[in-house]
Order: sequence, then structure tokens, then C-alpha cells
Amino acid sequence: MALKLRKNRAAAQPETCNVGACMQVLGGAWTPNVIWFLSGGPRRFGELRRDMPVISAKMLSARLRALEEKGVVQRKVVPTTPPSTEYALTELGQEYVPAILAIAEVGAKLKTLAAARAQAA
Repeated sequence: MALKLRKNRAAAQPETCNVGACMQVLGGAWTPNVIWFLSGGPRRFGELRRDMPVISAKMLSARLRALEEKGVVQRKVVPTTPPSTEYALTELGQEYVPAILAIAEVGAKLKTLAAARAQAA
């Protein structure tokens, strides 16, 4: 006996997938981490390297450059001696912070669930 095909009750998907556009930015390696650490305010490159000690300088530089190109991060050269560069989230970048926090909360729940299952086994 064939199962009855149920009607989809989800809202119609936009013509261009906005979730996909958002995930193209967040999907890069280390991107959520960079946004997370910049959410506390502007940081210099060396400060971000200390925040994320396992990321290579090359990868951090590439990630910052990509986020700057997408309008998520702004780069500002500070006129000091020697000159330094600060990175900060743009208004668009700030909009990612609640999404990353929500994803982190779900991740914590998944870890708790996995630990409970492992303990029960």
C-alpha cells in the first residue's frame, strides 16, 4: 500500500535562496570564529592570532580579506608608529552574531545529548 503524499506546509522558498547566501559567508573555515572574536570590538591581527592559536597566519589573513570583500569586516589602518591595522565587524557583520550564538547553543545541546547517549551505552 502506497503512503499518501502529504502537502508541504513550509513557507514558499524565496526565488534566490537567502539561507544559501548567508551560509556562503559562514561556511568558510574559521569564519564563525573570526566573527565571534570580532563581536567584542575591534582587534588587531596579532590579537586575533592569540584568540585563535591553532589558525595559521596565512589562513587568518585570507579569511579576513574574504570577509572584508563581502562587507562583513572592515579594515582600518591606525596611524601609529609603527602603523597598525584593526579589524572590526560592519553593521552587516554584527547581524551574524545572533545567528552564531544560536548555532553555538544548538551545538552545546548536541554535545550534551551525545554525552548522555554515550553514558547510557
